[in-house]
Amino acid sequence: MCGPLPSYRPEFPTPFLEQAATLAGQRTVSYQVRQRAALVLLLAQQPLVSNGEAAQRVQLHPRSVRRWRHRWATGDFSLDDKAGRGRKAVFSPSGLRPSQGGRR
Repeated sequence: MCGPLPSYRPEFPTPFLEQAATLAGQRTVSYQVRQRAALVLLLAQQPLVSNGEAAQRVQLHPRSVRRWRHRWATGDFSLDDKAGRGRKAVFSPSGLRPSQGGRR
């Protein structure tokens, strides 16, 4: 094992593990959801695996593994991103950008 022992060790409910097992084998879900489902299954089987090793196995950044582990350890059993993440789309409701100046 590389790295220190993880400080967050989530205990997954059975329905969440079943959902993760189903999603990990599907090809119609997004790649990110499949990675997270694989991480859930890995952490359920090997709860003491380090964040670095888990990241290598499911091809995530170690910081992402730590973030998901913390989220699940605090009881938020979800595989989807939280709402409000990322940059919002910026567009003019009229369809004209200020730089266009109404030219046609």
